[in-house]
Amino acid sequence: MWFVERSRVDSPVGKLAYHVPGTTVLAWFQRAWHHEDPQALLDADIGGGPYGFDSIFEAIEEHRLPCPQTLDDLRTTLNEHLWIESDDPIRLDERGLRVRTNDDEVDLAYFFFEDEAVAAHPERLTYLVHQTWPLPSGAAAPGATFNSGMALRIVGPPAPVSDAVYAVRIAWENAEGYGTNLDRPGVTVFPGTNLPGFTDHIRGIDGSSMREHVDAGLMRSLIGTDDLHAALDRYIALESYDLSVFGTWPAPSLEQILQWKLPEPPSAARVSVDEHLAQAARYIDDFFGHEQLFLFDTQWAAANHDLALSLLRYANHWDPFAM
Repeated sequence: MWFVERSRVDSPVGKLAYHVPGTTVLAWFQRAWHHEDPQALLDADIGGGPYGFDSIFEAIEEHRLPCPQTLDDLRTTLNEHLWIESDDPIRLDERGLRVRTNDDEVDLAYFFFEDEAVAAHPERLTYLVHQTWPLPSGAAAPGATFNSGMALRIVGPPAPVSDAVYAVRIAWENAEGYGTNLDRPGVTVFPGTNLPGFTDHIRGIDGSSMREHVDAGLMRSLIGTDDLHAALDRYIALESYDLSVFGTWPAPSLEQILQWKLPEPPSAARVSVDEHLAQAARYIDDFFGHEQLFLFDTQWAAANHDLALSLLRYANHWDPFAM
């Protein structure tokens, strides 16, 4: 079984993933139900447990709740006694448990997945259970194709989608008026280029077409005449965790950004740039931790198909089985 917590955590990947071998979701809850020290079990298996999760163990003790014998039993009990702050219902089926809530500061989600579900749905779960930063590099040969099958926000003139750069930013601020931080506006795609040609390509796009596209405006503002690594170094040095200003028109220019006298990036920040994949983990502070930015092209996506698809889904909806 896998447990994943998507929340404010001390990790450049912005989530925690733990594998508990030799058990299923139902069997794990049955073992935890009347454990002599539930907190010790949570610490050992799932890093202490997500915000509000201890409510179910308080209810077990207070109401002498019977141990669930089926997933239906578990679903009924969790719906009645697990404390969450969300309009989204608890989702539990044979693939696992998906829960959305918040910790009074940001929305968060956590998941219990069967090993069989991870193996059966790699295009949905590979990124979610990925534990380390950075993502692996490696790319397919030129001419490779990749089809996400999702609605993406296209920026720039129409061009063959088979040759494109995808921008994914996963952040904790509210997303361009879309609601909460889990309601991300999705993925921005720049057709007609690959990552080696991305800086020249984006400089040639009319900035007004990026109105209300924070991620596109951010990249266009940060990219100068130097390389992508320099742009990402500027990104991780931005002091404010709220980048919504880059979704306005006109967005700050590179010249204006340079006048901000950006500080040295904190040591906790990360940048990695390969030929077909660039990624950065911008450290905000001890409270919010990191946000992530990924830029990859069709050649990387074709060589890392499941990882790419699951990352796109992660950026589009909190529940990987929702789309």
